[in-house]
Amino acid sequence: MVKAIFFDIDGTLVSFDTHKVPKSTRESLQKLKEKGIKLFLATGRSPILLDKIKKLVEFDFDGYVLINGQYCVLNDEVVHKEKIAKKGLKKLISYLDEKNLACEFLDDKDIYINRVNERVLELREFLGSTAPDSKPITSEEILNKEIYQMCAYINNQEEEDFFKNAPGCKGARWNPLFMDIMPEDGGKAKGISKIIGKLGISKNECMAFGDGGNDIDMLEYVGFGIAMGNASDKVKNCADHVTEDVDNDGIKLALEKFNII
Repeated sequence: MVKAIFFDIDGTLVSFDTHKVPKSTRESLQKLKEKGIKLFLATGRSPILLDKIKKLVEFDFDGYVLINGQYCVLNDEVVHKEKIAKKGLKKLISYLDEKNLACEFLDDKDIYINRVNERVLELREFLGSTAPDSKPITSEEILNKEIYQMCAYINNQEEEDFFKNAPGCKGARWNPLFMDIMPEDGGKAKGISKIIGKLGISKNECMAFGDGGNDIDMLEYVGFGIAMGNASDKVKNCADHVTEDVDNDGIKLALEKFNII
């Protein structure tokens, strides 16, 4: 029996084309709520964007797995926080400056960026109104912040060299322009474990929907991992079921297939 469901946002709940939640998804969320199933967002987004997220999805969730599991909220209470170690951060900042690479840094209060380049501008255009606002920050200022996650604007070919200079970190990619960087023992699965531990729900009683590389550990962790039709093959291969695209009623169809609604 499914008692809790976790939803990624971009490409899962929210369409990349319309930047909105499809009508069929909204109706499905309401049916799930009426059945008493606990509903959560599991996203790479920062807690400072929570009001913007709530306005975007227009639905009252029971909690939020934010910053890819590094910051978790249950019933308005923070139940888990995990930061990137300062030692690894210091080495990485020097590397970013040396290679002139753009990177965003997330704490629990804001989103910062060391420089804006073509990759940053391209991603902002792709995300449209859902793109986060980033404040400029110097390398020295970054070290005075408590950083939970970074978004490094690196491509696949740059990954190996990047992680040689990012001790204690791992990455997850859902877009070719950048990669989410988090503590090596972090991720959405860990965040979910903290949430359901508070609720007394087992992972086998959970379902999750996702489409990006940062959703893989989540889909593998829960009892029912659902990949959207617009997900990459790598994500689909890690899921228990592949549904239709976000714009083709993917969430509704999967919930109906498993007799959840």
